[in-house]
Amino acid sequence: MIEAFFAQMPALVIVVPLLAAPLCVLLHRAGPSWFVYCLASWICFGLAFLLFVQVKIGGPISYEMGGWPPPFGIELRLDALNTVVLLLVTGIAAISSLYAKASVAAEIAKERAYLFYAALLLCFCGLAGITVTGDAFNLFVFLEISSLSSYGLIAMGSKRRALLSAFQYLIMGTIGGTFLLIGIGLLFMMTGSLNMADIAARLPAVADTRTVEAGLAFIVVGASLKFALFPLHVWLPNAYTYAPSSVSAFIAATATKVALYALMRFLFTVFGAAYAFGHLPLGEVLIVLSVAAMLSGSMAAIFQTDVKRLLAWSSIAQIGYIVMGFALANPQGVTASVVHIVNHGLIKGALFMAAGAMFWRLRTISLNDIAGLGREMPITSAAFVVAGLSLIGVPATGGFISKWVLLEAVMAPGHYWLAIAILVSSLMALIYIGRVVEALYFRERPEGQPPVGEAPVMMLGATWTLVLANIVLGLYATPLIGAAQRAAAAVLGDGA
Repeated sequence: MIEAFFAQMPALVIVVPLLAAPLCVLLHRAGPSWFVYCLASWICFGLAFLLFVQVKIGGPISYEMGGWPPPFGIELRLDALNTVVLLLVTGIAAISSLYAKASVAAEIAKERAYLFYAALLLCFCGLAGITVTGDAFNLFVFLEISSLSSYGLIAMGSKRRALLSAFQYLIMGTIGGTFLLIGIGLLFMMTGSLNMADIAARLPAVADTRTVEAGLAFIVVGASLKFALFPLHVWLPNAYTYAPSSVSAFIAATATKVALYALMRFLFTVFGAAYAFGHLPLGEVLIVLSVAAMLSGSMAAIFQTDVKRLLAWSSIAQIGYIVMGFALANPQGVTASVVHIVNHGLIKGALFMAAGAMFWRLRTISLNDIAGLGREMPITSAAFVVAGLSLIGVPATGGFISKWVLLEAVMAPGHYWLAIAILVSSLMALIYIGRVVEALYFRERPEGQPPVGEAPVMMLGATWTLVLANIVLGLYATPLIGAAQRAAAAVLGDGA
């Protein structure tokens, strides 16, 4: 019985949230629906941890859906890379479920809360499916499941501009998904297979054709739209700003990271680093775009007056760090990307949760409105400050480890100009995080404003869980770096 359960774990990570979503609709009530979401996310987190340990000990896992062997059937495949991403997605979902109860009650109408949780579970299911699937078309299907549910979640924001933001995201997301599907179709046309490992085996025979090159281009552009790489980022600031607080925290910590993982999976597993970065000048293009993202995103964040919009522009800059790492196409660079995928997921989740807690009290989140809030919401404000220091890259935080590993990766081949770009972007982060800290602690509360208290305990607990995880990974980064090194070795073909 136990062995049968362990054998089904790769599928259960997808099946559990997929079945929980319609259950929320059937329950038709906010409280029970929240409990279902909370239970499903924590079950998946436990499964992800067991899969991570199993892969670390025994190597990659292949699961045949319906008993049909690949490449004829759909394969779920877990290795050293996607188990790290899966652990991040499920962990954020589990912690966000605790945060969501008070946040959703304040921002979503009670009669629609069950639909909110159902959509959130579908988004979670899609992200988990993207992470574990070994089938290229299946990846597109799960990407659309997560995207369609995200559009609905963003549209549920309390401000009317949430509808426009969701529509902008829908247009850009549809274009990105279409590009990705065209790229997958071109690969299928040339190889006759949709299984990623099988495509990789058949691709060398047709690698020099224009069709394969076009397929690679479509996949890169489509995925870049999904994770908002400069200059394809126009949908992200509004989406993060006007979405409900729990949605902003969840998708900022997971959605773009999973899309980044998907591109890494195609580039390194399907096409291979030698073809993607050697046969074509993709590495140089991505590095230039990553630097542009880091500098433009940081510069835009400096001039924002809304805290959530400031954090959204910061995410565009941080995506540049991750892209820069894997664009180097060497073990050190891929390791740096994986490390920052995890650390930035924790950092940005904590920052958006802290901002959402302030919004829960004030119903607004501008720098003027949060003035002096550090004295009235000291625990929430402290969480924002510590997570902000990690975003800047202060020692003893996870963000410092990310930037240190990335600096080592760019300095090894002598790319000193990239190191300068990283340092300049970090100084810009100090400025825009400093503006929030200045408003919290060095301004007086606006006259006539009633005193406010702290956020609910569950919101604070979830926020500080991510904050403390940042500190732990800053003080003891060996396990994360080791997992990232194994992931880099797996995708670069040096082991599992």
